[in-house]
Parts: sequence; structure tokens; C-alpha cells
Amino acid sequence: MNWQARMIAPDHDFDGAPLLRREFTLDTGHGAVRKATLVLSAQGVVEAWLNGQPVSNDLLTPGWSSYEWRLRYQSHDVTELLNETSVLGLALGNGWFRGRLGWSGRSSFYGSELGAFAQLEVEFDDGTRQVIATDSGWTAGPSAVLANDLYDGQTIDARRRDSSWLTAGFAGEGWVGVHALEFDTSILTPYVGPSVSRWNKLPVKEITTSPSGKTLIDFGQNLVGWVRLNVQGAEGSEVTVRHAEVLEHGELGTRPLRTALATDRFILSGAADVFEPTFTFHGFRYAEVTGWPGELKPEDLTAVAIGSELERIGTFRTSDPMLNQFHENVVWGMRGNFVDVPTDCPQRDERLGWTGDIAAFAPTAAFLYDVDSFLSDWLRDLSLEQAHQDGIIPYVVPDVLKFLEHPGSFPDTESTAIWSDAGVWVPWALYEAYGDETVLENQFDSMTSHVRRVKSLLSPNGLWDTGFQFGDWLDPDAPPEEPAKAKANTGVVATACAYRSATILADAAEVLGRNAEQTEFAQIAADLRAAFNEHYVDGGHVSSDCTTVYALAIVFGLLDASDDGVAGDRLAELCAEAGHRISTGFAGTPFITDALTKTGHLDTAYRLLLERECPSWLYPVTMGATTIWERWDSMLPDGTINPGEMTSFNHYALGAVADWMHRVIGGIAPLSPGYAKVLVAPQPGGELTEAETTLTTRHGRISVRWVLTEGQLVIDADLPSGVEGILRLPGQDDRALTGGPVSVSVPFTPSQPAAVAHAHK
Repeated sequence: MNWQARMIAPDHDFDGAPLLRREFTLDTGHGAVRKATLVLSAQGVVEAWLNGQPVSNDLLTPGWSSYEWRLRYQSHDVTELLNETSVLGLALGNGWFRGRLGWSGRSSFYGSELGAFAQLEVEFDDGTRQVIATDSGWTAGPSAVLANDLYDGQTIDARRRDSSWLTAGFAGEGWVGVHALEFDTSILTPYVGPSVSRWNKLPVKEITTSPSGKTLIDFGQNLVGWVRLNVQGAEGSEVTVRHAEVLEHGELGTRPLRTALATDRFILSGAADVFEPTFTFHGFRYAEVTGWPGELKPEDLTAVAIGSELERIGTFRTSDPMLNQFHENVVWGMRGNFVDVPTDCPQRDERLGWTGDIAAFAPTAAFLYDVDSFLSDWLRDLSLEQAHQDGIIPYVVPDVLKFLEHPGSFPDTESTAIWSDAGVWVPWALYEAYGDETVLENQFDSMTSHVRRVKSLLSPNGLWDTGFQFGDWLDPDAPPEEPAKAKANTGVVATACAYRSATILADAAEVLGRNAEQTEFAQIAADLRAAFNEHYVDGGHVSSDCTTVYALAIVFGLLDASDDGVAGDRLAELCAEAGHRISTGFAGTPFITDALTKTGHLDTAYRLLLERECPSWLYPVTMGATTIWERWDSMLPDGTINPGEMTSFNHYALGAVADWMHRVIGGIAPLSPGYAKVLVAPQPGGELTEAETTLTTRHGRISVRWVLTEGQLVIDADLPSGVEGILRLPGQDDRALTGGPVSVSVPFTPSQPAAVAHAHK
């Protein structure tokens, strides 16, 4: 771009939510307008109008990126909005740039002044271009927003609303000038991923009164966004809306929010007002409303769900309503946390792009929605943070923790298993899901930098057994206040993960024809495997003898064939000893059902999946959950909130088992990247009698449906034209499939040995 725009700031801050405007007249003598494009960015978040009309439905532009090195801009076709004399108006909010981030209570990490950046290019029929850009000729004034913060909420005073600022001839009483900020336009880059928008709206499910007399609204679903109000009351009166995910003792359960206020305030104009606080968002199912004038009716409130614009491509349904609800919880948890950045949680004073969460969840995300551009965009920030931190992939991306002297109970950032491995695992998950080598090419330097750094951290014995590790984070047996105190030895976990990353990287190098790197990383993987077996494996038994270490060793391919069976049997034995309740944390949970399936213990995998007592995947469903919880027991069986300081009811990571559900229950797995060749291999189990799964791939739509009836397993599958596949059924020889529908019926008894479905590397 030939930038003529400057990053400008108002001469007065106007409560952190200034308006900026520029009135202009189109040049004459050049014919009709052929095209008009508005390029928009900001330090903060920005909304734009042209002649009183919003230029798009986008929210929170330009989102959150590693602002020091990368600030995104969005382009909008505004041809139809132009007049001969026009007004371009911008509204600014704090957003991630200047608002609170993390749990330190601090804000303004990236800068102290909000800034607007806009360049409108008008092309006429004769080829002449007219440019209207942010510069010193703009003016700034107050909006109706008195306060705005992503964590704390937004205050809107409807008495201050005046749309005349968007019309020609506006007098601008009380408005001031602007000044240019020091800004390097070389960091401007177009969006790679999608923008944020409204994607759903939910009506009120129930209005109740709490034991203390508060008015509580239940929307029936934990979501991310805000409440839209339609209200009329006395001028100057105030309606307050507080948000929370759960109730405790019949009252709004706000303790998990920590210091986040999650409160919106609306001051009424006296006329009919409509409020939408678009400079904030909340994670909530429940809202507490105070100050409402007269009777509050369900039609007065609507929950608006926001998130990055993603296309749904994968579906899953079974004969078990509780399992279906669990899967729906995975979907809602993902949507609520994919708000420009893949965050850990959307409600408390955190909402950070934790790398460990997406490392675990990426294969599930890539099946449910097309997240190729979304995660590719985020990976660019990961590479930038890593390049400026000596090859370290930080705990969160964008990395706000680097600004904190003491970021928490863990030490300063260093490479750590799973979390830093996201730099390798996420690109590989995208490649497997969509078959596009571009993501490997773009991230290859980042991937190699990570594995080489890990190699430099290994002990002389070849193990990654020193330094800080999150390990099997949130092991259900860990104390609430010590989520890292897991059963699994951190060295076992870290060395296993290092092996997986080195193996993936060797495969990525082979895909890209990087022969020298393929040899280098294959050798690193071989050395890690040898050290792992020498120091951690004894006759198939893995050091620290818990479910997570066996799951990782089996699925990652660390064990010799003679040890695999012993390890699988021990894993199944440990699951039985735990009453088939879950015993893994972040490290083991994505892989344990695959490990059981691979070693012939499919029945155990199903018992683990379908267990309903705490801790288990279905326990939260029995407690009414509509998203995935951060802890297995975020809410205790007596209805009280887990006493740990860190408790979220919308945290997708432990929903990573849905990847196994799609492949093993649903029966759809890639035999080659991007599903150019497909494995159709459903493996019924538990008490399920049917399942139906679909996936829209780059090659077309795949569907698999199976039903158990009268001792027969009936399969109906449909592959896109030109796509080959293999049908693999329990007790049957493989059958070749070609594009098109196929229906097969085979004898089936639950005791038959299970086939082994594709497991992610």
C-alpha cells in the first residue's frame, strides 16, 4: 500500500472512547466513482461509518496481534455509501491495546494513547484516484461511551447520543483537534484470518429472583458476547447488567471472574433506548439486572454471541443424548474462545492465547470448523514472539506476560513441553486437516527454531528433565491450589513431547523436500526415543506409572513393539483401578482414548468416555454444563464452585477427546493430508447403537452413518467424487472405496477385536 494516512489521536481522550470525523467532497471532472475502498486499523479497537451507515458488521477491529511488530488492517468496499459530500466517522475503544490484560490489574501495555488509522481511496472512471486519510485535518469529540474495558465492561449514556456528527455540516461544539502519533507503517499487514462478528443470538430462557432478591436472567447457554437491551425509563436512570457463567447458592457466581467486573451500565435517555456494548465482551450464561424500570419482560433482552467468522465443516451425532450434549459443549466452548485469538477462557481477568490449550485442541478445532486462516494468522504472531525471544515460544501469544515482572506462580518464560510445542503441533494439525503445505512452509523456521532450542535444553543423559514444566496440568488428583502437581513425572512428559515435535518436524521437512533438516530432526527424534527407553521404560512399564505417561508413550510411538502391549494393558488396568474415571490432565487427555484403542482396549476407552461420575467428560453434562470446563470439577457435586483461584466454565482444552470421537466413533479419518484419501473405520462400543458424522473437506463432503441392529452393523458412507478410501470394519478385511455412496452390512458382536483407526502423530 502507498500509505498517505497517519495514525492520529484526539487532543482530548474523551473517556477512552473518542469519536473522530472528516467531512470531504468528491473531486469533480473525473466521471463516476468506479470503486471506493476504506482501509481501517487502530491502536485500540475501531468502528467506522460512512454517511451514517456502518461500513461493515465487523467487531473489535483490528483485533489482537503482536502489536509491536504486526498491526492488521481491514479493507471494506464502500462504493455504495459515498455521496458527493460525505462524512467518514470513526469510534475508538480501548480494546486489547490499552485495556486491562492478564491478572496483574495493569493496562496500557502497548501504548498510552488510542489511535485511528484510515485511508479511503476513491477511483473514478478516468482512472484518477482521490485519497481521504487520517491526518491533522480531522476533529475529535465525545461519544456516549463513558467507560470501556474488555474485562470490566462498558458504560453507555444514551443522553449523549447524537448521530449528527455523521452528517455534513455538523457544527462540532466541544470538539477538538487531533495530532499524529509516532507510528511505523511497515508493521501494517492485512488480516490473514477472519474478522470478529455477531454469529448468534439467544432469547431469555428464564427470569427468576435470587434468595437475596436480585433479578437473574438465564439464557440457557454459556456464551461469549453481551446482552442487548430494549428499554425505556426515566431520563438519567441507570440499568446495570452483571454477567457470570454459573449460579452458586442461587446467586450470581462471580468469584471465578477474579478481578474482572464483567458489568455493563446503561444510562437511559427517557426515550426508547437500544443498547449494545460493542467495546467489551463477557463469558456468561446468567445476567443479574438491577435498576430496570417497571416489569422486565423476556423480549426486552437478547444475548448476542460474538466470535471470529468461521465456517462449520464437521458434525457429529450419536444415539446417546448426553454424549451429543458433550459434543455440543465442545462446539460452544470453541466458538466462545475463538474471538480473534484462541484463548484459554473468555470471562475472567485473563483471556490469553495460551499455547498449551490450542496445542491440545487444534485437531478437534480443525474438524469442527475451517480454522486454517484463523490459526495461520495466530501462528504469525507466535513466530514473531518467538523470533524476539531467542527461539522461545512463550506461554501465551500475543505475549503480554513478558511485560510483567512476576507473571504468576511460574518463572520467566522458557521453552516448555506442550505449550511451546504448539509451534509444531498446530501447523501439523492444519496440514493434516486441510492438506496445504503452505502452513508448513510459513512456519518451518519457527518449528525448527523450537526443536533446536529444546535440544539445547536437554540434559547430558538426553532427557528433557530440567527447568520449569506445566507437565500434566490440571491432573484431577492435583490439589485445587497446585494445578501443576500431577502424578506424571514432568521429565517423562517433556521428553515424550520433544520426541513428538522432532518426529513431526522430520516429517514436515520431508514434505517440503528439506533433506538436510529431515535427517537432522529424524536423528534428534531417534536420540530422544533411545534416551526415553533407556531411562524411563522397563519391560513396558513407564516411569511414574500413571495413565498420562502410558498414553503419551503409546500414541507418540516411543515404545518398542514388545513393550506396547504391556503398556496398553497397564494403562487399561490403571483406568479400571480409577473406576474408569478420568485421571489425566492437559498432557494425557487428548491421547488416552487413542492409546487404549491402539492397544486393543476399545471397551476401556468407551467406558472412560461415557463415565458420568466426577471426574469424567460427562460429569459436567450431568451438572447442566453447556461448555467444557477448565477443571474436571469446576463445580463440585454439591453445586459449589471449585475452591481453586483458577476456575473457568468455558475452557475447550479438555474437549480435545472430540478428535477421537470423530475418528473412532464417527469413523472419518485422513489417510493422506486434507482427506485426499479417507479411512472410513467406525468402531462401535459402549451402549451406542448409531452415529452419524460429516465433514466438508477441500475435496468435498464426506458422510458416515452406522447403525447396530439385530446383530448387524450397517454402514452408509459417501465420499466425494475422485476421492479414494478404505473401509475398515471390526472383524472384516479392508475394502477399497471410490467416490460416491456405499452401503455395507456386516455381522457384529461387541466382543470382536477392534480395528485400529488412524491416530494423529
